[in-house]
Amino acid sequence: MDLKRLRTFVTVAEHGTVSKAAAVLNITQPALSRQIGSLECEFGFELFERSGRRLLLTPRGEQLLADCRSILARAASLAERAQALRRGDLKVLKVAGSALTIEAIFPTFLHFHAERMPDVRITLVEANTDEHLNLLERGDVHFAVNVINTMQVDGNRFASYALPPFQMIAAAPRSFEISPGDAADIREICELPLLLLNRGYATRSVFDAACQIAGVRPNIFAESGAPRVLLQLAEAGHGVAIIPSILQRDLGKLRVRRVTYRGDPLLLKLAVLWDRQRTLPRYAQEFSELLAEHIRGIFPTARRMPEKLTVVR
Repeated sequence: MDLKRLRTFVTVAEHGTVSKAAAVLNITQPALSRQIGSLECEFGFELFERSGRRLLLTPRGEQLLADCRSILARAASLAERAQALRRGDLKVLKVAGSALTIEAIFPTFLHFHAERMPDVRITLVEANTDEHLNLLERGDVHFAVNVINTMQVDGNRFASYALPPFQMIAAAPRSFEISPGDAADIREICELPLLLLNRGYATRSVFDAACQIAGVRPNIFAESGAPRVLLQLAEAGHGVAIIPSILQRDLGKLRVRRVTYRGDPLLLKLAVLWDRQRTLPRYAQEFSELLAEHIRGIFPTARRMPEKLTVVR
């Protein structure tokens, strides 16, 4: 599809006559008419009908106008971005994260970051947590955002910025008998049918490590790589979903308990990682602080953490 003909169509629609549109586009009237005719031939229907000297949009043409404007706007944006890249003006920050982290944090954080750093565009790279360090080493990303409780991170090679932590929570149907209050010990939780994330998730690794420390074996009813599948199963009364508090806003009618061990909540330690051997661009320096500020702003449990926490490593 020729952008030039789309631009001609939009210009004629906006100015109403061939003569005015031709003057704006700096082309002859016959050339403009040929472009409109060619576009109508491609679409298979008329875009305009004559009313005296004016050209009025047909109903089909009117429906296409907004789409054509959108295409032209995106093309102009792409051209501007290409020019910025040639000049070195456009700053791109590549960030790796798990699907869960990207889904829960980044849709709102991208707006938050753009308001404060309008000349920096964040590109997200979805990857399993065990791939993050390799991405950093190869220089495929500037940062990785990850739960680092169970990760083996070489502190001499990789630097980290601690983000507000999240807690592990149990989301149970109201029909289940579970301790009153806002917390339940992992030893009690493991006696119930459990809905767990797959072992590729950091939350699952932390939960398994906590079970080993507590000396209990979880009663696993189902496992899934999709957190919302676990929540749907819990809502249907099939078990207790073990998820990070980053998803607490999606729990609907489920009863929520913080998972604890000997009275202390289990902490999911979130951090921004980067490679010390690679020089970060200057515009990347505020990323970690802005991400921490955003997390504190939208997740109440990250703002008010208890003083005593159990970090499972």
